[in-house]
Amino acid sequence: MANNKPSAQTQQEALAIAKGTQRPGQTKEQTKLIAQGIEKGISEYKKREKQKARERDKQRKKELSQKETAEQPAEYNGENTQNSNGRAALPWVLLAASWLAFITFYLFNAGVRA
Repeated sequence: MANNKPSAQTQQEALAIAKGTQRPGQTKEQTKLIAQGIEKGISEYKKREKQKARERDKQRKKELSQKETAEQPAEYNGENTQNSNGRAALPWVLLAASWLAFITFYLFNAGVRA
């Protein structure tokens, strides 16, 4: 799941920092070891920052959902409640209108035949 190998960019950054702080008489192996330590530090820093970003995102989403939950009752108490009641009555009105149309059509056709 977790990739422990630092990216190429991180390795290059670490090597550049290690070479920039290189002391006179320091061997290449020592510089490599210092670069590896810097890589590890950079990787740990990036991991912590990603974790912090995830936590901030979770907190932001939590606050957003709480805000939406708090705003919903205000919406339902207002005009939306009237619209939902009107929508509930609409199928019944359409059903009654269709029955009226059917009865009127039946009576009209029965009166024409007689």
